Amino acid sequence: MAMIQTGRVELSSNQPLETRGGNTSTFTRVTFPTPFPENAEVVVLPLTQTFNGPETPGIRVHGVNREGFLIRLNEVNVNPNVRSDGQHVTETIGWLATTV
Repeated sequence: MAMIQTGRVELSSNQPLETRGGNTSTFTRVTFPTPFPENAEVVVLPLTQTFNGPETPGIRVHGVNREGFLIRLNEVNVNPNVRSDGQHVTETIGWLATTV
């Protein structure tokens, strides 16, 4: 039987676009209200809940484990002629975590 937890986090980005894989120094830690069971395989599904900035916020998730995960906004390049600077205003990001 799957275990499900939900929550939300307020995120913004005053950092440049992160282009180096594995660099999580600008990510925010989210801790689950209740840790998942030992050896559980956990997936996190984040979704932007607000539309505060004109650019499209990309959401990056890293390091999902039974106790939580790391998350960051990283603006999406939607126009090939304009490169995103990575900075974005505060958005509410909802998340659902479940075992698989």
